[in-house]
Amino acid sequence: MPDPISWEYAWPYLLAALAGGYLFGSLPFGLILTRMAGLGDLRKMGSGNIGATNVLRTGRKDLAALTLILDAGKGAIAALVAKAWGPDAMLVAGAAAVLGHNFPVWLGFRGGKGVATTLGTLIAVAWPVGLGACATWLLVAAVFRISSLAALLALAASPVIAWLYYGDLQLVQFAGFLALLAWIRHHANIRRMLKGEEPKIGRKQH
Repeated sequence: MPDPISWEYAWPYLLAALAGGYLFGSLPFGLILTRMAGLGDLRKMGSGNIGATNVLRTGRKDLAALTLILDAGKGAIAALVAKAWGPDAMLVAGAAAVLGHNFPVWLGFRGGKGVATTLGTLIAVAWPVGLGACATWLLVAAVFRISSLAALLALAASPVIAWLYYGDLQLVQFAGFLALLAWIRHHANIRRMLKGEEPKIGRKQH
């Protein structure tokens, strides 16, 4: 990671990255796509989440894949656009995009859990960390078929990967913050996993 930029000169860019990243990240693509497809309000289906996993439970794999791409893309785009103003702005915008997805102003601050947006942000900020987390997700999902477990372990692995690959404390803290946020957002999933009630990938909920 490059050296951080001075707050004295950077604060307008950091504030712009925060505001822009949050507003872009708060676009609820899963909800928009399912409504456009005539499926109704995604928040009233399955788990009630607005992310790709719940879109998949509608039976529309195409919409789920598109939601995954768009949710990941908004984190990556926010970070890459802000990169023009320096590494600090990039991290601020990426984190803001995840916060926007999780707490979107348009939906009364009730959003998703930010996994795809976090992974997209990590790929944009430090691609070995992001791809390592994605590989962890795929491995855990293939073995256990539980999306939330795969997400939690993948994001928990990201600060470890960041430390091993870069040894950069700022990047480790960034990945750790996003992982902690995801774990907090998955509190209901964790309770269901402990009870053995968490649904498998691809299973519809009614």
